[in-house]
Amino acid sequence: MKILIIGNMGYVGPAVVRHLRAEHPQAILHGFDTAYFAHCLTGAASLPEQLLDEQLFGDVRKITPAMLDGYDAIVQLAAISNDPMGEQFAAVTTDINQGATLSIAKAAAAAGVRNFVFASSCSVYGVADGPPRREGDPVGPVTAYAKSKIGAERELAEIKTDMVVTCLRFATACGMSDRLRLDLVLNDFVACALTAGEITVLSDGSPWRPLIDVADMARAIDWAIQRKPAQGGRYLIVNTGANDHNYQVRDLAQAVAKAVPGTSVSINAKAPVDSRSYRVDFGLFESLAAGFTPHLSLDQSIARLVDGLRQMEFKDSKFRTSKLIRLHTLRGHIKEHRLSDDLVWLRS
Repeated sequence: MKILIIGNMGYVGPAVVRHLRAEHPQAILHGFDTAYFAHCLTGAASLPEQLLDEQLFGDVRKITPAMLDGYDAIVQLAAISNDPMGEQFAAVTTDINQGATLSIAKAAAAAGVRNFVFASSCSVYGVADGPPRREGDPVGPVTAYAKSKIGAERELAEIKTDMVVTCLRFATACGMSDRLRLDLVLNDFVACALTAGEITVLSDGSPWRPLIDVADMARAIDWAIQRKPAQGGRYLIVNTGANDHNYQVRDLAQAVAKAVPGTSVSINAKAPVDSRSYRVDFGLFESLAAGFTPHLSLDQSIARLVDGLRQMEFKDSKFRTSKLIRLHTLRGHIKEHRLSDDLVWLRS
């Protein structure tokens, strides 16, 4: 099996590479990345990419069918990956998350690729009061990031091909990585606990978030690159996570405080309602992907984060302005004239 992981040098990619190499030791694994965040290593003993057979570099907006010839599976992780970045780079978010995804999928189909996996997001449900959302329920994306994900899903559905396409609507990512991000709710709370001994919840703590550890995201991707049409159809959208991993934000804060003794939790009870609240039903994934569903508990994800950050001797109380926040990394590249405003590398 020959697999190309696009966007492998971000937060999720190292976990995917490690998992696929362990589970498929004879597979040919290639990575393709623009390398915005290649330097953002966090405690890695060696480059995650040393597990690959080859690391390729380039702009995902310029991938052609010839570049995908011979691959059995394509994993499309590349994205402008959160709401703050989507707000500042709205046009680029659409171009990369939606436009490039469609272009890559069409190129993959033309090249005879068997399986195409798209990393989508449960954020497409937006403001979702009431029962947990299922795949057929209405969506309500409220950010450029979420809109780009649902836009990509809809366009992928229109491709005329025999290629098996799987859109994994992931729960909110969390957990330790060789390229850690701290602009994610659980990761942020752990960093606050370790550096300040206090977690400040800016909302009233009531919003719901489903979580999935990056290690479990990798397991889901492993399932999707092997999926047959009999397991959900040629084109499949599936919520990816676990039903018992829906949490309210205040419960996440308390779980972190318990894991880091001496940590206090401050909740803004008078805060306006946070519209980014949704619970998700993962029953379809659990029924289709037996053996590949999440293994890590919330406490285990927290423990891995605590251990990883401590091994890094992490003490930066101002981490929200550091390269561990992806938006600041992009801004730094632009300020130093390494990237253009539309996130193309400048060669001069």
